[in-house]
Formats: sequence, structure tokens, C-alpha cells
Amino acid sequence: MEKQVSNSVSAFMTKKIFTLFAICFIFSIAAKAQDLPLGDSKKYTIGDIKVTGTTTYNEQTVIAYTGLKEGEEIFIPGEKLRDVINKLWELDLFSDISFYITNVEGNVADLELEITEVPVLNQVRFAGIKKKSKRDELIDENNLKPGVKVTENLITTSKNYIENKYRKEGYFNARVDIRTSEVTDTVATNKVNMIVDVNQGDRVKISDIEFIGNDKLSDAKLKRNMKNTKQNNLLRFWKRSKFVRKDYQEDKESVVNKYKEEGFRDARITSDTLIKKDEETIALRLNIEEGNQYYIGEIDYLGNNAYTDEQLNKFLGIKKGDVYNGVLLDERVQGREPNKTSIANEYQNNGYLFSDIDLVETNVYNDTIDFEIRIREGKEAYFDEIRVTGNDKTKDHVIYRELRTKPGQKYSQEAVVATVRELGALGFFDAEQLNPEFVDPDPREGTLSLEYQVVEAGASQIELQGGYGGGGFIGTLGLSFNNFSIQGLFDKEAYKPVPMGDGQTLSLRAQASTFYQTYSLSFREPWLGGKRPVSLSTSFSYTRQFLFDFVQREADKSRSFDILGVSIGLAKRLTAPDQYVTLSNVIGYQRYDLNNYNTGLFTFGNGHSNNLYYQFGITRDNTRFNPIFPTGGSKFSVTAKLTPPYSLWNGVDYANLENLDEYQLRDDNGNLVNEQGNRVTPENSVADRELVDQKKYNWLEFYKIKFAGTWYTNLYSFSQSSNLVLRTHAEYGFLGAYNNERGIPPFERYYLGGDGLGAFSLDGRETIQLRGYPNQSVVPIDRPVNARDDGAVIYNKYSLELRFPITLKPAASIYALSFLEAGATYDNFRDYNPFQLNRSAGVGLRIFMPTFGLLGIDFGYGFDEIVGQPGPNGWETHFIIGQQF
Repeated sequence: MEKQVSNSVSAFMTKKIFTLFAICFIFSIAAKAQDLPLGDSKKYTIGDIKVTGTTTYNEQTVIAYTGLKEGEEIFIPGEKLRDVINKLWELDLFSDISFYITNVEGNVADLELEITEVPVLNQVRFAGIKKKSKRDELIDENNLKPGVKVTENLITTSKNYIENKYRKEGYFNARVDIRTSEVTDTVATNKVNMIVDVNQGDRVKISDIEFIGNDKLSDAKLKRNMKNTKQNNLLRFWKRSKFVRKDYQEDKESVVNKYKEEGFRDARITSDTLIKKDEETIALRLNIEEGNQYYIGEIDYLGNNAYTDEQLNKFLGIKKGDVYNGVLLDERVQGREPNKTSIANEYQNNGYLFSDIDLVETNVYNDTIDFEIRIREGKEAYFDEIRVTGNDKTKDHVIYRELRTKPGQKYSQEAVVATVRELGALGFFDAEQLNPEFVDPDPREGTLSLEYQVVEAGASQIELQGGYGGGGFIGTLGLSFNNFSIQGLFDKEAYKPVPMGDGQTLSLRAQASTFYQTYSLSFREPWLGGKRPVSLSTSFSYTRQFLFDFVQREADKSRSFDILGVSIGLAKRLTAPDQYVTLSNVIGYQRYDLNNYNTGLFTFGNGHSNNLYYQFGITRDNTRFNPIFPTGGSKFSVTAKLTPPYSLWNGVDYANLENLDEYQLRDDNGNLVNEQGNRVTPENSVADRELVDQKKYNWLEFYKIKFAGTWYTNLYSFSQSSNLVLRTHAEYGFLGAYNNERGIPPFERYYLGGDGLGAFSLDGRETIQLRGYPNQSVVPIDRPVNARDDGAVIYNKYSLELRFPITLKPAASIYALSFLEAGATYDNFRDYNPFQLNRSAGVGLRIFMPTFGLLGIDFGYGFDEIVGQPGPNGWETHFIIGQQF
């Protein structure tokens, strides 16, 4: 152990000696200064020279560096010694340097050089800063790392830097205190620990923002364009009035840009002043020089061969005589944001990767500006090779069929962006890490290769739940394989643990309790035949429920209700009007069988109903890029669910259906019976009703139309993967009848309120989410309190949701949200009132884990009353399990 310490000290000393000798060598090539006396000095001959004090340097090395030699004549005091001291100070290695005469014999003087070496930093600790990332950032920015020399300059500059950094973030009262203490428990000497005590204080508030010199634009208009710098206002509680210098600089640019949008090309902020009013508030004063308002003059194009002047004018959308708008002009000429019209985008989307476009002012006269748009088109670029890397589970053909970029195809920026969106929408990869990279772009040959780097994400989900409710234990097992391979079923090596990689979806679900069981199976092939984006989907479901006595907690298995459902669908992704449109078609059948099941839910307890339907839908979805947390784009869908109009040809007079003789069903004794052979008598009104409804609902007849629209707006980007996103949503639904005399069936109705999850139901109902209210509690406002809840035939719902991501990593994506919602249901169009809504607001959290899907919780407050309950509904808690994104 002692030998290891000795070697360590020896290595340390060797490094110091080498450093000092290097410095000596540099100074040795400089010319020697002539020694001159200072004050009452006397010339001595140097005798012995000693070096004392706190230092790790070798004595002879230090003496050699000073340039002083025994026998040399110097003045004491004199310029020679002064220069030596200054040279030692310039090394920034010592905190104290002094020369002493220790002995004089005749004309010979012995000298002692006492030096104190600057201490070395052992470690630094921060007080007042909780975040490790913030501490690490300050250490890097101030070079406060072990081994650095702790000089007064280091302490002072670090203190000033940290205080200024906090002041730039709005903490004007930030104070920093830096202390050092010696380290005693170490073999190496002269080390210190540093404590940086940070008291950031509170951000100062802005009491007033004053503009001087603005005659053309009002103070209010200019303040509205300062998005993040706001003056204090009690009525504006949702926006802070705190000063952050970075935001303030951006807002000053926004003020100048506003002038440019209004035609004031020369507008500028000549000066701005920050006035400290007290410890908590400041005022801002901005002096503005507006200049004159300008108009667009002639616009000439140079170098354009691919497009005519007329075509470029159409892309530009700005013409002679328009008010000059510098911001818009720049966007329309050089803007590269996807999905926006600009000349640069038109070139980029049509092969001209290497194009360069400049906007030049050629003449300014009176109030008019002429422009030239100078275009260097370059050679058209074509994709040479398209590669995908990182896919360990997903097979290549599943990815390559989604690519909008192909080898030999002309380069298109729009196609690259669309490919990233399509790969993210698959759900097989981490959308946040999709990274297309250009490889070997060659402007002379007009070629480039493209590599899409993907990171696999979990594509299968499991639902395993157990609980007590509804009179007994309820167990659920669900499996969803979203990247399934049915071809791998016959390949033993493909089971890892199930065959994966072909992009198919297989879902199985089973739920059971003491009084019901439900089973479902669905399969989807997104590319039927493997050549075109035509998807095939099939599903099968079966449910059986027994009549349950909630008092005795027993199920009567002689009284049951069965539902059998099957469906098959085809969907095709279109190319017109654009590639985001999908056309879908579904044919389905459901059979409802009731066996002595009288609960009030249906108007007959024995019998059956059949539901054969066709569903048609058009969807346009260009949301981007992460399906879990979209940051832009929109999604619209229109669906129509139709049954055959049986009443047109079945010959039943539904207006006189109460006349039981219509049935002509009698037993051997001539008594009227229903379809099950049970005798019907005039006194048996229930049987009469059942007989009528059996005839009315033997085959369900209805049409159902729904519309839903969702917009995603990126309000603010804190970083590349951290965005504040506004989700705007609206949806409408209508259930109608072909034959008003037959009426709308009690099936397929809308039930509004609650978490919106597809809870166990028997009648094909649709549950619509409206947080802040109990499940399915929002009924038509004009319906009597004691009326039976048969659902509604019309509904509308509106939602605003502000989302902020906490983390979007593949293992778990988490985001927080706040929401405003409103919705209502109606029994008919006569009662429809789009402004008579049940409103709510609240906050929530979502967690998406690839294995379990989407989980979440919402706390919503209902501002309006529900039927049977006066006053606001108040707070409701909603748990979200397995809901779609």
C-alpha cells in the first residue's frame, strides 16, 4: 500500500516538473531584460537561493525558472526581481509570492523565495439546487472538476456566471456564495473542497410594458405578439408575468416581425430598458422606430427552368400591390415546413434536393419594393438505395411496403416525411427515434441513398384482470399480438414466444363471472395478398348472460340471453385525393336470443332479433408522428351503418301492428299464439306487447351516421421530444329509421357520460366518453325523471385537451393532460340544441406500456346537473384501461 502511494506521489511530482520545465523553455527564448534599480536600491551579488512555502514543485526547477543564479549581480529592490515575481504570477499557479534577504556578508546576499501554491479542487457540492442535471450543467460550464486550480479568479468568475445565468432566467435576486475548505484526509496535500450555495429567490414580475414611438400599431397589438413576456394582470391568471431574458429576446423579435407583417420593413427596436422598481417587480420600456409602410412591386424570377413564372407565382401567392409582409414572403419563398406551400417545398418535393433559392430586394423607391427570386435548381436527385436498419423482429417486407420512397424514384421531401409517419403509425417502432439519414448525396450525379433507422418497440399486449363487482368475481384475460405472423404458426423456430414479424393483428379476449361469459376473436391482415394496402379484418364474438338475483346473489341458468356476432371487412388506402385517405367496408351479423329473460331492458323476454348490417367509412388520418402522442396533423372520419329496409317488401302494416290477427299464428284449438307457441289472450297485455315487438324487431331496421374530427396543434416546443400539444375534438352521431311507423329500435343507441370504455352491454349500444359525469348518465334534458333509460338517438360532443409529455421512451410513454369537455344527447331533432350542453373540466395522466396498452386516470368536475340530481354533478374519478390513443 505504501509503495502504491509513493508511486502516485512520484508520478504527480514528475508531471509538475515537466510542466514547469516546459514553461521555463518558453520563457528562455525571450530576451533578457536589463536590471535597473528601484528607489533606494543597492546592488548585491547573489549568494545562496532557497525556495520555501507550500509547493509541490522541485526547488531547483523553481530557481531555474526564475533565471536567478549564484554570483549574479542584481539590484535589491530592482526591475530584475520585479520581473521574476510578475513572471511567477502570470503562471496562475501561486496565491502568494515573496522574496526575502536572509543573510548579508559584505556585498553577498542570500535570498529566500517564499511561495504558496494555488490549491487543487477535490470535489464541489451545491446547496440550493435539487436537480442533478442542473448541477452537472453548472460544473461543466464553469469547469469545476477535480484537479482544477482553485484561484480567486475561478471563484469570482464562477460566482458571477451562475448569478448571471439565473438572472437571464428571470431570477433577478439570485445570490451565490462560494466557500472552500481544506482536505485533511488525503495523501496528496493542498486540496480543497468547494461549496457553492445558490439562493435563486423568486422570479421578478413585470408590472408594466411601455412602448415609445409606436404610432401605427397600438400597445395592445404589440403586447399580444409578446407571447411569453406579459405584464401583471389579475384578470389574466392563466399566463405568468415573470421575466425570462431568453423569452424576452424572442418576444422582441416577434414585435419586429409583427411590423414586417404589416408592411413596415424598416421597423426596429432602437433600445430597450429594464427598470427595477423593487425587489419583486420590474418594468420594460421599448423604443421603436417604425419607418414607412411598404408595398410589393415587381417580382422577377431568375434561373427557373422546371417551373414557369406563372406556376411560381401561384406557389408564392403574393402579387404586385400587396402590402409588404416580410414574414409571409420569406415563408412562401424559402419555408421548409412540411405540408405548407412554398417555392422551396415545391422544388424539394419534385426532385430538386440540391436547389437553392434566394430572395433579393433589387429596388426600393417611394413606398414600393421590387424583388428578384434567384433560383439555382441543380440537378434532379434520384434515390439510389433505400435501407432500413434496426428491425430485429419485424420482417423487411412489412417495412418496405410502407415506404413512400423507392430506389430510382425522384427525391421528394414530402415522401420522406410521409414514410416516417407511416412507420410510426405501425406501432412496431419507437416513433420518437425514427431517424431518416441521407447517405452519400452527390450533387454532380444527382443521386443519394436513404437509410431509415428504427428501434423496435413491444407490439403485443396482455390484459389480465380480476376483481369483485356486479355480484361476484369477474376475471378477464386478453391477448393482443399486433405484429403477428400467421404464416409462422407452422414454423417451430418462429415461436418467441409466438410467431411475430408479419404485421398482422390477432386478438383474443375472454371475460367471465358468476352470471355471464363473453368471448371474442379477431384477426386483421393489413396487406391482403402482400402487394396492395388492402386490409382484411374478421371478428367473432359470443356472449351468454343468465338472469341474476342481486339479493340472493344467484344466477338462474334457466333464463338466459345469448348474443352471437360475426363480421368481415375490407379497407383500402387510397391515393386520391391524397395518401392519407382510407375507405372501409364491413358486413356484419348479430343474433340476439332471449329465453325467459324479462328484465325491462327489452320489450320482450322470449324470442330473438337479427341484425344484418353494412358499414361504410371514410377516414383521413395525417397525424404525426407518434400514434401515442401526436404533435400535429388531423384525423377525420365519417361512417354510415345501414340495415336492409325490410319494411319496403315484407308487407307488414306497422301502423296497425297492435291488431294481433295480423300474425295469423294459432294452435290446433284456434287460439292465437306467438312464435314460440305460447297462447296469447287479450287479457295478457305483456304477451301482447311481446308479440308486437317480436314482429317489429325480428329483423332490426335502422341507419346510423357518425362524424368525428380531431386536430393536433403543437403550441410550444420545449425540446425536440417535449411539446405542448392541444388536441381539439368534435363528434356527432345520429340513429334514424327508414319507416317512422316502425320506429327506431331499442338497439344501437348512444349512451353519454363517464370514461367511454366499451363496458359489458347487451344491446349494441355505443358508450361515449364525457368525463366529470357517471357512466351513461347524461340523458336528454327533456326526458321525464322516471322514464326508462333507452339511450338516445342523437348526440354531440366537444373536447379540448392540453397534453404535455413527461417521457416518451419505448419502455413507458407518460403524458399529463388537462381538459374541457361538453356534450349532450337528444331524443329527436325537434329537441336538438347545440348550445344546451353538459360541461366538465379536469386533469389526467396517461401511461402507455407496450405490454399492457394505455392506462390512465382522470379527475373531472361536472358543472351541470344530471337527471334526478339537482346542482352540479361535481367531481368524478375515471380509470382508463385499454382505451385507444
